[in-house]
Amino acid sequence: MENSVKERESGQIHWPEIKQEMKPWTRWWWFGNAVTEADLTAALETYKKAGLGGVEITPIYGVRGTEDQFISFLSPAWMDKLTYTLGEAKRLGLGVDLANASGWPFGGPWVGDSIACKNMVSKTFRVAGGQRIQESIKYIQTPLVRVAGDKKISITEIKAPISANKNLQEYAFDQVRHEKELPLILVTANNVRPNGFGEVIDLTNKVVNGKLDWVAPEGEWMVCALFEGDHGKMVERAGPGGEGNVIDHFSAEALNAYLRQFDQAFKGRDLSYLRYFFNDSYEVDDAQGEANWTPAFFIAFEKLRGYDLKNHIPALLGLDSAEKNARVLYDYRITISDLLLEEYTKNWQTWAAKHGKGIRNQAHGSPANVLDLYAASDVPEIEGTEIVNLKSAPSAGHVTGKNLISSESATWLNEHFESNLGDVKTAVDNLWLAGVNHVFYHGTAYSPQAAKWPGWLFYAAVHFTPTNSLWEDFGAFNQYITRGQAFLQAGKPSNDVLLYFGISDLWSEPSKGMLHHFHSNRFFDELSMKACGNYLSDHGYSWDAISDKQLSNVRYQNATLLSGGNSYKTIVVPETRYMPIETFEKLMSLADAGATVLFYKSLPSDVPGLTNLEEVRRRMALRKEKLSFTNGKSGQSAKCGKGQIVLTDDLSALKNYADVQPENMYTSGLRCIRRLKEDGNYYYFVNNPSTTSFEGWVKINAEYSSAALYNLMTGTDGYAKTRVEKGETELFLQLKPQESLVVETFKGQYKGKLYPYYDIAGDPVAFTGDWQLQFIKGGPTLPPTIQTRELQSWTNYGESYSRFSGTATYKTQIPSLPIKADAWRLDLGEVHESASIYLNGKYLTTLFSSPYSAEIPGELLKGKDELEIKVSNLMANRIIDLDKKGIQWRIFYNTNFNARKKVNVGADGKFTAKNWKAKASGLLESPTLTPLLRIQNY
Repeated sequence: MENSVKERESGQIHWPEIKQEMKPWTRWWWFGNAVTEADLTAALETYKKAGLGGVEITPIYGVRGTEDQFISFLSPAWMDKLTYTLGEAKRLGLGVDLANASGWPFGGPWVGDSIACKNMVSKTFRVAGGQRIQESIKYIQTPLVRVAGDKKISITEIKAPISANKNLQEYAFDQVRHEKELPLILVTANNVRPNGFGEVIDLTNKVVNGKLDWVAPEGEWMVCALFEGDHGKMVERAGPGGEGNVIDHFSAEALNAYLRQFDQAFKGRDLSYLRYFFNDSYEVDDAQGEANWTPAFFIAFEKLRGYDLKNHIPALLGLDSAEKNARVLYDYRITISDLLLEEYTKNWQTWAAKHGKGIRNQAHGSPANVLDLYAASDVPEIEGTEIVNLKSAPSAGHVTGKNLISSESATWLNEHFESNLGDVKTAVDNLWLAGVNHVFYHGTAYSPQAAKWPGWLFYAAVHFTPTNSLWEDFGAFNQYITRGQAFLQAGKPSNDVLLYFGISDLWSEPSKGMLHHFHSNRFFDELSMKACGNYLSDHGYSWDAISDKQLSNVRYQNATLLSGGNSYKTIVVPETRYMPIETFEKLMSLADAGATVLFYKSLPSDVPGLTNLEEVRRRMALRKEKLSFTNGKSGQSAKCGKGQIVLTDDLSALKNYADVQPENMYTSGLRCIRRLKEDGNYYYFVNNPSTTSFEGWVKINAEYSSAALYNLMTGTDGYAKTRVEKGETELFLQLKPQESLVVETFKGQYKGKLYPYYDIAGDPVAFTGDWQLQFIKGGPTLPPTIQTRELQSWTNYGESYSRFSGTATYKTQIPSLPIKADAWRLDLGEVHESASIYLNGKYLTTLFSSPYSAEIPGELLKGKDELEIKVSNLMANRIIDLDKKGIQWRIFYNTNFNARKKVNVGADGKFTAKNWKAKASGLLESPTLTPLLRIQNY
């Protein structure tokens, strides 16, 4: 049995042992590769001190004024810096991953036209019997140049190849196509019939110098000519030595040629400490047009689909009957998907394995079945904010038995310099709830120690860098991430429902281009499964999405669906018209073995594609004929072997037909995700996303008699208060707004130190004394110390305060307290942005978001106690000051700092904060202390 218990239950409260991968990692941008050993060491030591677990090196564009320090990507000098970094990281216990490109997608100056990404363009002609086509069978590529830099250039000024041009960093070429005659791929004549096309004649060899030497036979004919063009996509955000063509992702030959450059650079180097290679999201078609072709496509298509696509060119171009167009388009798109999986992703993983490494892969953005691409990766990586769509990479990882699911985290959450660590916490909580357990911040820019403030910054980031004033509290925040991931990497996922990711309908629909891409944060939006995913997530059902390929490996054993070593109770199939026959038969065979398969609204009515169409239609019809449905309470069911097929318009039928119960806490506004421990018990990550506190009894879907609670932010723990109601154990929880806990269940009855629950024992006590406000770290200068009784934003005290970004400390004496209490809740009120609390010089905790409150044990208060609160504000105020004074800090090649919001676009088209008002900073109101009574009984 795959879910057999390997450990004995201890019943002890125990935090998991912290390992390197449990800590948050960060994307580490090397600008222009202008790195020095001294600054690399200083940076890594700073990251280690802040609690980071590792870095992912991504070389990108350079910084103006440092051109003499540029190092060419993969050159011997660059490799020296990489191996030095690996040695220092090993010394410090930091992990290292490496992007397999300078910028993204894969490409560079060694990628010649023959292995560069390509497109297919076409011309069509109508000709009657006995006539010739007089027009030339030629296609002249329209010239195109797109640059990300500020300096413009005409296509006539650009040499080929792109590496022959000077000032590549200045121009930052994004897409280049030269005017030229394109090579001919194929010419076919297709006999026009009333309902489509009949006879097909291959005329390719009859085209000489652009002239077709052919007289049309009797009837009307459509002549289709296909040409191979340059997609022209260049590597985005490339650094020195990385500029050039993007590879043909549908060709193993192209990938292998690309990777040989790395093999050559790696020779004789000790890269043993490097962990994984990384690929940023598929952005090949973040351009004009799309890369929709590879030279071997016709051969691959016939091998994979079983018929010759050259006989169906009008349908490929959308010129045949609507049904045939849809079927051929589906076959074309699934072939593209297969090539991206087999020729690129799997081959890249094999190459990495030969080097003793794995791959971290962002599959999103690609014109393929992203679940299959994620599944082919050692660590699938997602980005985004919406939980249902975020579940794509975790789902693929779960159903294929992968332990680590990573995320590009907190990417450009708000406008530059407006995000605080509370915003990051909200983003990470959502990622965890979706199934992520290996966070990568987006990100941290390498910046020399001597660089003027704000140092080197990346254009699409929250700026997790030491020059950010919030860095002062970054280490405390990273403890939260580390504690959470220690639990979320333990055991294995425990979800009940497999939700079918059916893309046949979508791939059968025509769209603006020939391809359909699956973008992050919108993966499932165009699929019927999105409605099912929304319902399941909103109502507390645990689920993973599963593709056709992944479903083929599912088996039913001991009343459980097994995939990747994980167990599921049922499969839900969203409303779908087309379903591959292999998938339909697999679902029926799982039901035959005893599974319950629930079809939402209807069974599929047809199969997609053109391959063996009549035969596979017949097979589907035969299986359907064996199903005899009877009406039930919330749907219809049909006996199918030892199991059943359910038809329903109501997904709550999962309770009746599959014994799948939602997590009850969702009805109270809480959210959770569950992990199965090796001793057969569970970890629950529980989050309160509300702006109000939660207090009450909660049922969870686990058999247990007692439980432990772990507070990830404070490190507090203890046994939970439980009770038995109607034969079921319930758990008592108190959660502040945005607060998260981990629940650990035990089958046995264990008691000990109770988790700290509190009741309010009296009215709040106000602070009435003076406050000393002293500025201790930041700039541009440290403002004078202030004595005040009334707290307000420190920006109100004058210019030197309004332009300050950094950390200030508030000190006061705690007022005389009227009663003794088990604990006191310190409520800071409105705070901007994070606050570390000290009592009599001893650190207590750090607060990152509202409510800014913390519990102080009563025994710590001795009378005449000193309270110190260190508050860090946003780096925005210092940026505002620079922009108002016209001091240039945007010194980068390439994008040079685009704004996220239109209102913040300056006259030069770039981000500016010169029109901003100073952001509120510090403590804005007087804190209070509220007496608390600690609940002692279970």
